[in-house]
Amino acid sequence: MDHRGQPLTDPDGYRALVRILILNAGSSTLKASVVDHPRREAVFTTTLSWGADATRATGRTDDLERLLEQLVVEGVPIGSLEAVGHRVVHGGEHFTQPVVVDDDVLAALGGVGALAPLHNPVAVDTLRAALTLLPDVPHIAAFDTAFHATLDEPARRYALPADWVDAHGIRRYGFHGLSVAWSVRRAAELLAMPAEALGSVIAHLGSGCSVTAVAGGRSVATSMGMTPLEGLVMGTRAGSVDPGILLRLLDAGVPASELAERLDHESGLLAVGGSADMRELLERQAAGDTRAGLAVELFVRRAAEAIAGAATSLARLDALVFTAGIGEHAAPVRVRIVERLGVLGLGRPLADPDGDALLTPRDRRPAVLRIEAREDLVIAEAAATLA
Repeated sequence: MDHRGQPLTDPDGYRALVRILILNAGSSTLKASVVDHPRREAVFTTTLSWGADATRATGRTDDLERLLEQLVVEGVPIGSLEAVGHRVVHGGEHFTQPVVVDDDVLAALGGVGALAPLHNPVAVDTLRAALTLLPDVPHIAAFDTAFHATLDEPARRYALPADWVDAHGIRRYGFHGLSVAWSVRRAAELLAMPAEALGSVIAHLGSGCSVTAVAGGRSVATSMGMTPLEGLVMGTRAGSVDPGILLRLLDAGVPASELAERLDHESGLLAVGGSADMRELLERQAAGDTRAGLAVELFVRRAAEAIAGAATSLARLDALVFTAGIGEHAAPVRVRIVERLGVLGLGRPLADPDGDALLTPRDRRPAVLRIEAREDLVIAEAAATLA
């Protein structure tokens, strides 16, 4: 709706637009945008930093109040918003589709908070604050885990005793599903192929990292597991480690609370290289810093291993997509990962394209692509449908 309460329309006047505020509450930032669905260009974007650990930040309602004030200053009337779409990382077993948020949904989300302790509590806090400040429009939650509901039993099952699995709901959920869903759609456009015909591996490389194999538009394998701790080396998260290491630490008297804290906040690139910022690590490596070089090399190797492993779940590999902060902006990392994947027939990608781009010759397969992460558009589509 516009400032007069009239429906927004495209210039041709044929298709109504739905104006949606997107709140993407992450482990360190709040990314906010306003999208006139189904247009792809946001009419407003901003990012609010919550520090290295958003769970330790306070004043969520105050932050959203300032955000709404900024909207008005930049010409987006609050009354023009018709829905609010929220990214929620973990939906547990219950939420496999976007939902309209109510008290029951909030209560259920609280029950799975321990599975994504860096993300879900922040998302729920943000939801509550937004519901208080914008009570007259529907709020829709879209879940990163939902895209991976298509994983078959061998892909989601851990080789653990059945009584553990049944009693504790142990299974692979997978994450970054909203990002993966957009990457598959956009890759199909860039390659002029139907998404349903595309065999792809999506490397979402940011502060959190995962690799997902997608066949026929469905997730068939993914590197993150029951929680976002499994898989690749990440900014402050360890990724996969030998569980015997953790057992030894527990036997040595390290409390479980310390394990959780250090695996989430003090591991990964930060532990090895002294920084969770890939840009800094690359600069230090170029200057001869061996510690930074080791961190980058670990990151590259683990990512390449995960991509190669994911490819074994596909009948054919048409595309490797790099997305998210490191995947989009760290060209040297992209190049080094692909160089390790020559066995899959991947060619050396262009170093530094602008925007979404095909990085290898158009007629070469597998193709390598760089695609901007646009979870906001996937959330907006869900919100427009439910609103």
